[in-house]
Amino acid sequence: MALKEPPFTVGIEEEYLLVDLQTRDLANDPPDELMQECEQILAAQVTPEFLRAQIEIGTRVCRNIGEARTDLTRLRRTIVDVAKKHGLAPIAASTHPFARWDRQKYTDKDRYHTLARDMQASARRLLICGMHVHMGIDNDDLRVDLLDQLAYFLPHLLALSCSSPFWAGENTGLQSYRLTVFDGLPRTRLPAYFTSYAEFQRHVQILIDAGLVEDASKIWWDLRPSSRYPTLEMRITDVCTRVDDSITVAALTLCLARMLYRLRTRNLRWRVYKKMLLQENRWRAMRYGCDAGLVDFGKRSIVPYDELLEELLEMTREDAEFFNCVDAVNGARDIVKRGNSAHRQVAVYDKAIAAGRSREDSLKDVVDHLIDETSYGL
Repeated sequence: MALKEPPFTVGIEEEYLLVDLQTRDLANDPPDELMQECEQILAAQVTPEFLRAQIEIGTRVCRNIGEARTDLTRLRRTIVDVAKKHGLAPIAASTHPFARWDRQKYTDKDRYHTLARDMQASARRLLICGMHVHMGIDNDDLRVDLLDQLAYFLPHLLALSCSSPFWAGENTGLQSYRLTVFDGLPRTRLPAYFTSYAEFQRHVQILIDAGLVEDASKIWWDLRPSSRYPTLEMRITDVCTRVDDSITVAALTLCLARMLYRLRTRNLRWRVYKKMLLQENRWRAMRYGCDAGLVDFGKRSIVPYDELLEELLEMTREDAEFFNCVDAVNGARDIVKRGNSAHRQVAVYDKAIAAGRSREDSLKDVVDHLIDETSYGL
């Protein structure tokens, strides 16, 4: 029997940091009225996060990328508008340029108290935000089959999204410092390999039986079968500062998944490489973003990112046309040309320093840049 094509619906989750418009520092104790008003407008599409200075939004289940763009834009605009009433602004960046993690306050929820208790300093340092893309794939075994194949492309997606070059006022030299923080938790990084969904469930059950996790939602891999929805959830990316870039990353993720599905319908599959090799590209994307290339393991050499991107766009052209998202996917070229968020943040900082501004004021300039970019195009 022929494999039924999945629905390939799409959902996007984004986490934002709330900053004080006067100090540009994080609002570590925002008024309760802010969240209440957001919930009145957005209902279950907005939720508090681990830290009080964070807020999370999630689109509806969208039938296509166009719907996802419309809903994500509406959600961002709402957060921007409501926050402004309280003298605050959201920034879509995976780290704040100078805020201190040890000065933040936690959201008063049992799950967050448990996280802080169990993970100790590894959790207390989680002053980071990410973006998750859910792809509707209603066949359990197909989700697991695509899990390992799609992992190959995770560094390519991360490179486009990097938005966390600064940490506690320091230029870390990495474009995604966020992952160095998140990797301090257990059950993170690249996903494990499984031959079937049943095998995946058996391994999760071992963790549950041992009392280590309550369910599969505590597995925080870069890519995972969702424990709540019939989706494959891409989690490696930083939150993109521009909404257009978020849509580009989501569209490319969806197209790569469908490309791999098409290979399966022809009894083909993407070559699976050992995680030790994929981890090298993951590190290169964290360190350099799009600026220094990734390893082509077939060629056994580092290839410039723009060349790899053209290969990806050609491989997924049929899928971009199928999803009517050619323009969104091609937006990846624009990201490479103008630089991802991390690249642009560092450029703003360096320009300010070169102009004679203090280090403190230069970091505030980066925050102002992020405020403007987060609302760009809304």
